[in-house]
Amino acid sequence: MAPVRFRDRKIDDKMHAERRGSTTWQVSMETSAAFAEKLRWWRHHRGLSQLALAGRAEISQRHLSFLELGRAAPSREMVDRLAVALAMPLRQHNEMLLAAGYAPQWRQRDLAAPDVTQVAGALDHMLAQQAPYPAIVVDRHWNLLRSNAGAVRLMEFLIGPLEPDAAINMADALVSPHVLRQHLVNWTEVVRHFIRSVEADAAADGLAGTAELLERLMRYGGVSEALGETARSDGGAVLAMHFRKGGIDLRLFTAIATLGTPQDITLQELRIEFFFPMDDATAQTMRGWA
Repeated sequence: MAPVRFRDRKIDDKMHAERRGSTTWQVSMETSAAFAEKLRWWRHHRGLSQLALAGRAEISQRHLSFLELGRAAPSREMVDRLAVALAMPLRQHNEMLLAAGYAPQWRQRDLAAPDVTQVAGALDHMLAQQAPYPAIVVDRHWNLLRSNAGAVRLMEFLIGPLEPDAAINMADALVSPHVLRQHLVNWTEVVRHFIRSVEADAAADGLAGTAELLERLMRYGGVSEALGETARSDGGAVLAMHFRKGGIDLRLFTAIATLGTPQDITLQELRIEFFFPMDDATAQTMRGWA
């Protein structure tokens, strides 16, 4: 019978400790690398030098350099400080925290959630107050979330009855050749302004979804040509959307509002767009519909 050999417990404990230390070190290095990559990307995306960002965050340029190289791991407070200095939206702030190995800070609620009842009520109030003129609520990528009766009447006048609970993206509806374009007299001017606003969104939020939206819109026929034309002013104070169908002309300008000091991702990304008549004829037509 072969003799039973007992290993030295101290040696085993040392080997286990080395394995655990190696695993922790690897995780730490991977986390530092992920955070460093995001930090560098955002600094370049904002067009800031290391010195400029260090000054905004009130840290030394040397420490910022170490963070960008992955040679130093950020504290949670440091991630928050850099996110503020980079003017990062809440969604991207969460991504930076995750990349640094911390739990996300900001929640993303549904508008039907009980703890946003007051906000949802405020949105409904604003939509109702805009009647008989259109008003809509959209998310960051222009997916329609809520609309008032005036918006429904306008859409049904232009494109016909809407299916209940149909998913509608207002950006596609405006830019594509098959929805609103055929009734929008000054489509070229409107779409040129709108695409520039989506480009600004993509530059500001750094979201893949916003970049994908911009790419999708740019693929529609006529968009590149519209952007290439020289912008001309018609002498008006604002650019109105001029719709025409069946001998009826509607001229509308819009105002866009956001919620103040949001502490939730969904709420930060909401936009409330109000449509106002540009002339008495448009106002009379819409009041008559109501």
